[in-house]
Amino acid sequence: MTFDLMNTFLASWLNSVPDDPFYLPRKPLWYPSEMANAPSFPSGASATVERHYALLLNPFYPKDPHASFGKHVLTPTLALTSIAAATPKHWRVRYWDENLLQGFAPVEPLPQVVGITVHLTFAKRAYALARWFRARGCTVVLGGLHVLSCPDEAGAHADAIVMGDGVQAWPVVLGDLERGAVKPRYAAMYDNDYNEDPAPRRELLPKESFLTTASLIATRGCHNRCGFCYLATEGLRMPYRVREPGDIRDQFERSGEPYAVFIDNNLGSKPDYLRALCQQLRPLRRIWSAAVTLDVTDDPWLVRDMALAGCTGVFVGFESLSDDNLAASRKRTPRTEDYARRIRLFHENGIQVNGSFVLGFDEDRTDAFARLAQWVETNRLECATFHILTPYPGTPLFRQMERENRLLHRDWEKYDTAHVVFRPKHMSPEELQLGYDWLYRRLFSVASIWRRRPEQRSAVLPYLAMSFLYKRSNRFWHLLVKHRLVHAVWSPLVHWTRFRHVAFRRRLIRHRVNGQWFAGSGNVVAAGV
Repeated sequence: MTFDLMNTFLASWLNSVPDDPFYLPRKPLWYPSEMANAPSFPSGASATVERHYALLLNPFYPKDPHASFGKHVLTPTLALTSIAAATPKHWRVRYWDENLLQGFAPVEPLPQVVGITVHLTFAKRAYALARWFRARGCTVVLGGLHVLSCPDEAGAHADAIVMGDGVQAWPVVLGDLERGAVKPRYAAMYDNDYNEDPAPRRELLPKESFLTTASLIATRGCHNRCGFCYLATEGLRMPYRVREPGDIRDQFERSGEPYAVFIDNNLGSKPDYLRALCQQLRPLRRIWSAAVTLDVTDDPWLVRDMALAGCTGVFVGFESLSDDNLAASRKRTPRTEDYARRIRLFHENGIQVNGSFVLGFDEDRTDAFARLAQWVETNRLECATFHILTPYPGTPLFRQMERENRLLHRDWEKYDTAHVVFRPKHMSPEELQLGYDWLYRRLFSVASIWRRRPEQRSAVLPYLAMSFLYKRSNRFWHLLVKHRLVHAVWSPLVHWTRFRHVAFRRRLIRHRVNGQWFAGSGNVVAAGV
């Protein structure tokens, strides 16, 4: 069967999602209890509190059944492992992530101090954990963005809160604890030399529970200050800072992982820095992905440098197909009419694109969902992520919605970009919720996955393998996570992708850019790529 016949067959037979974004009724999505409910609290616990023992906790949060359950175990957050690295040597540290489905944190013995990171969507769980540990004699310290935006709320549930850079504040908190003089509030801004921060303690992470434990962060901050983004939170001053490229290379090399994920807000904010980082990463012959803004494609040579250094995927915040929406949100980005050309530039360099889109801007109308789905498929985005516009507390968007009396409630658990928490301008809340649901059903369907397959036929099979594991396996993800099989299942696909990309680099060296032949550099040749 030819590709054209197969495309027709799949489109007609397997596309079970109606073209109407507002169709009803709809079959409920698969939602296992493990992905919806937090671990139960133990009925009893040791009365022994071990001095100089710190437990660092990432609370459970309900997973959105629309998206892939696998997205939560691709790579760990660096918040707690960075805090662990700042802990004095005479303290014992343990990391525990409730989202890895291993139950409640170990409590034999109890820790002297419990550090809990708080996001608004799991603030209630964080506060419940704080109450449980405080009732048993543990000192509880809360930190994270929600603490910065709602300090009075968080302070009522903790012995101490940290506002701002926890890496700087944490050693001070522990020092005060040892002296019996813990203060209720600590604050530290992001104004130190980023190279002074210790590297995260990745050895604390359960490697088998993630696709890769090589979470890397080379930069902090972003040159954009979008009104809806958490980086625009009032009181948060995060200048753009960078680490020495050689240090990032060393961290990647020491991890032993073939694949890394840069969790920077925008790795490409400083093109010269990104180019220097690529030069350091190129000899490793490993692969990586990162979040960048679309203006990184202003320089095709920089995109080429990324590919030659091992970049196989980018997460791009397109946000909207409306220039008016982007201007209103203060997003500095190329015009939407130029999006397609820039996507092709990534694809020509062997870089897959995961596009992120926000739904419910003031210029969005009910036809926005169908147009967006068609656009994603036409431009063959390998993956797309959708978010309902969400006014985070402390952001300009929140203040606007509050001022216009458009907030529906303040149930923070629903402020997760998967629920409508405000009144849209040109549609009802129900229509926005249905459109969000439809987009995921449409783009995660077999027919849509097939329509967006790479044009290069040799890339189709690995694309399908990864797409089906990531997007079509939600019935199995809770089992993979619970039985610590995530790394084992992903590993063959990662090694396959790395092997293919290293071979692709050799062909890329003599590929044409803007009418010129790119013959490679001495560094590339020396690396044997």
